[in-house]
Amino acid sequence: MVNIGLVGAGAWGKHLLRNFAGLPGSRVKTVCDLSDKVRSFVKSTYPDIAITTEYEDLISDPEIDAIVIATTPETHYKLASMALKSGKDTFVEKPLVLKVEDGEDLVTLAERQRKLLMVGHIMVYHPAVLKLKEMIDSGELGDIYYLYGARLNLGKVREIENALWSFAPHDISIVLFLLGKEPVSVTAVGCPYLQKSKGVEDVSFMTMLFGEGEMANIHVSWLDPNKVRKLTVVGSKKMVVFDDTEASEKIRIYDKGVDMNHDYQTYGEYLSLRTGDIVIPKVNSSEPLRSECLHFIECVEKRNHPRSDGAEGLKVSRILAAAQKSMDSGGVPEKI
Repeated sequence: MVNIGLVGAGAWGKHLLRNFAGLPGSRVKTVCDLSDKVRSFVKSTYPDIAITTEYEDLISDPEIDAIVIATTPETHYKLASMALKSGKDTFVEKPLVLKVEDGEDLVTLAERQRKLLMVGHIMVYHPAVLKLKEMIDSGELGDIYYLYGARLNLGKVREIENALWSFAPHDISIVLFLLGKEPVSVTAVGCPYLQKSKGVEDVSFMTMLFGEGEMANIHVSWLDPNKVRKLTVVGSKKMVVFDDTEASEKIRIYDKGVDMNHDYQTYGEYLSLRTGDIVIPKVNSSEPLRSECLHFIECVEKRNHPRSDGAEGLKVSRILAAAQKSMDSGGVPEKI
């Protein structure tokens, strides 16, 4: 049984609390939160869980094996470093940190302490994304040409991290997971329409270029009339659309492409369009967050390496930092 100390049980933390409290291999021992409303909710919903406003109560408790951090991003570095220094395995919600140097410090600290550092890249635990990974690795889609994704909605408007840092970690982590490589450069543009005085961008468009010519474009916004959670992967053999807003048919495989043909009479080459079937494969309906939480517990118990470890979180932070720098300079490409 892994004893959990959770800090931050509000907007997203309550979902982590629900999952960790419901897993057979974990027990949430103590929840730390500064909000009276959140503490009241925890007390009434989970009467067996201790409640505190002091983070020190979690990291100093010898019975707590792991700390789960679901606070605002600007607090992640301080809370995670305190947890690791106290000898606790640590789970941090995305983004890992807002400064690359802080992420580098956390990864080094976790290695030195021989403790797990896992980042909440929930999408790499999504059954549909795992299916996409399986198709790409098997060669079913052929060579991957490019990917593009959109993560849009109206709200929730943040005041500290912008739409890029708030939403794009999901899609960046998906792209890195699917391609198994990091980009060589990033370009991004964005604009603060609602909070111009604070300079918090409400929308951004970013493009990642990879060493073998692959390209990935990500559009994120909390100022959009539609809720969109979609990723398209274009390969040399087939194309796939992953729509996470669909209740059941989340993946559609299009047997479409352009083939190079040879005219043996003229000894020339010509391109021809190919249009085949559209296949909707069955995808496991398990909750990604539950799978993510279960993965963390198993890693703590068996001392396995997390799929979304600190190093992966650091990669995403580096890309976000480069994208922000590009955005600040009006879209000048930044090398990774």
